[in-house]
Order: sequence, then C-alpha cells, then structure tokens
Amino acid sequence: MKRIFDTPKDTARGFADHFLKLHKESDMLSIALSGGSTPKILFDLLADEYQDEFDWSRIQLYWGDERCVPPTDEQSNYKMTVDHLISKINIPESNVHRVLGENESEQEAIRYSEEITSNLPAANGLPQFDIMLLGLGGDGHTASIFPHEMELLQDERTCAIGTNPDSGQKRITLTGPIINNAKSICFLATGSGKAEKIDEIFNKRDRYLAYPAAHISPVDGELLWFLDQGANQ
Repeated sequence: MKRIFDTPKDTARGFADHFLKLHKESDMLSIALSGGSTPKILFDLLADEYQDEFDWSRIQLYWGDERCVPPTDEQSNYKMTVDHLISKINIPESNVHRVLGENESEQEAIRYSEEITSNLPAANGLPQFDIMLLGLGGDGHTASIFPHEMELLQDERTCAIGTNPDSGQKRITLTGPIINNAKSICFLATGSGKAEKIDEIFNKRDRYLAYPAAHISPVDGELLWFLDQGANQ
C-alpha cells in the first residue's frame, strides 16, 4: 500500500505517526532502522517534534544493515542515528542494539544474529521485528541486499554479508526471510530519483524482478510505502 505525501518531511511525519500509533498499542516495540537521507530527516523530526510523545524505554532499536566501519566513521548508520536521534532522546543504553561494524564481518554477523534471536519473540520459526524500516537504492537494493547477491533474499541465516558492487565495501545485513517476517514493513523513499524503480516494482514491468526491493513481501504482516510526490511520479 502506498501512502503519498507532498514533501520529504511530510513523508517522514507520515511514518512517524505510524510508528507512534504502533508504540501506543504495544508494551515494547522493536524496530530495525535504515540509513540514508530520508531517515536522517525522520530522525531529526522524531528528536525535535516527537521525542516527548514516545516512552523511549519501551522502544528497542536495531539496524537492518550496517557498513563495516567503526561507530565514529561518517559512513556508519549507527553514527548518523546517534547524531540525529539517540543523542537527543532519553533512551536506555540497553535498548540500543548496534551492529559492531568495527569487528570482523563474518563473526559480527553471527554475533548480531544471536543478539536478535535471543531478544526478539519468534514467529513462523524466525525472530520477528515489530517494524522494519527500509530504503530503496538507485539500483533497487534494500537493506544491503544488492542485485548481484539475490541469494540473500532466501538466506536461512538471520544476518549475512552484503557487498556494495561499486565500492566493494562489506556490510552486515538482515536477510530476506527476517525482513519479510516483520509485522510492519515500511519503505521510506523520497525524490524523483526513486520514481522509475518504484513505478516498475508497483506495475511489475521491465526488469523489476532484478530488484531486491521487489521481493519484499511480508509473510503475514503489512507492507507500506511512504513516498513523497517526487518518488510517486
């Protein structure tokens, strides 16, 4: 289902309202966060306008993917979240489950998988997130599942290693089965640069099956696309 808004900030607010609604309906809420420019707008909005609306002690933060860099690196999704959200809200440190991007990647994928499995309830035989926040790359990738590594969409592990095809950078990512097992899967995409891929995915045309994002389909949850007018052209 598409939810269309005028501007990127309005789009972020649409998701923030959805996040808040689910928060009010639950005792504890787990969310896997995304990196990127639109989540940055979202995090600023949550910190500036919503921080008193949430009981952050009842929010568990995870990441859907992370670059294999230290937490102080400008490329770190964790650092971006700290700068724009975590440092501005009253959330217990124990509620922040970061990927240790500075560690050896294969071992960290195993460790983070174990942390997720030990903390989240199981459904359909897999750990289940309440909210899965996803972005859409220009090549159709989501999380760090890129078109040249489509096998990660069926990978039986909770976390695996994705490789950026341009830079060769390693990234730790949730796999397709874990993403699709979430209760609420939410794409957040803004700007005209995303419009062509979104049109192909929704109308099932051209090379849409070559895009990992086209294969995100919840097992028994909801799939929502939060888009601005530019992305919905």
